[in-house]
Amino acid sequence: MKIWQADFYRSPQQDASTEVFWDLLICDPKLDFKYEASCPQSQANSTWLASQFQQVGEKPDVIQVFRPQSLSLIEQAGNNLGIKVEPTRRTTALKEWLQEKQYPIALDKPPPMPLPENLWGQEWRLATLPAGDIVDIFGDRPIPILDMPDYCLPINLGLASTVKIPGIVIYGGRQSMRLARWFQEVRPVEINYIAGAPDGFVLEAGLIDRWVVVTFEDKEVAAAAQNYQQRKQESKGLHFLLIQPDDSGMTYSGFWLLRDEK
Repeated sequence: MKIWQADFYRSPQQDASTEVFWDLLICDPKLDFKYEASCPQSQANSTWLASQFQQVGEKPDVIQVFRPQSLSLIEQAGNNLGIKVEPTRRTTALKEWLQEKQYPIALDKPPPMPLPENLWGQEWRLATLPAGDIVDIFGDRPIPILDMPDYCLPINLGLASTVKIPGIVIYGGRQSMRLARWFQEVRPVEINYIAGAPDGFVLEAGLIDRWVVVTFEDKEVAAAAQNYQQRKQESKGLHFLLIQPDDSGMTYSGFWLLRDEK
């Protein structure tokens, strides 16, 4: 599959006339290919973008976009050319290039929202799995929603099979499948422990969405949550989310391998 990662945003470097320019940057996931173009703000539209995409050469299968302000125009241009556009925070190569060029990549994120009340699970717990067991346990099981992208597989991260991968298990009861479908729709990225009053776990999802998964005030739970966060550092940011109806271990509704976004 041919993938581009693209950004289209106001240039941080303006000319002496103070005219505002927009910069288009395109690269592949390995930075073997790069393309740059600029236009005045008056021309910054999907038509100009589509013309640039055509100039690059053979069109990709997917264009990945991390910046919400870029998404609409790139989607319009992609639709005009029959190219799928994927909103994702996982544009590591592009962000690396932008940082080298001193372009802003930090995004304003809203405060986390609580999960809808009709989706609350019955119970939750913290857990760990040996890195070497994850694919064996979940790879071939008939799980309705299973998200194990290649870039998150322990072997591709160079993790030893004995490294403990931390995660959160949610028992959803009768709401288990509905809860799993909701998580899949919001596109989970990572789950972080946030100390506060109360403490809690916050789901980073989509491009800038944030959701409060659970909250707690118990000191022992807070200590376990801190350990969870520490384990994520030891696992190169790898962690998981598992949703199942109950603790019988017979049925799973959804499983996601997640990794902290840098």
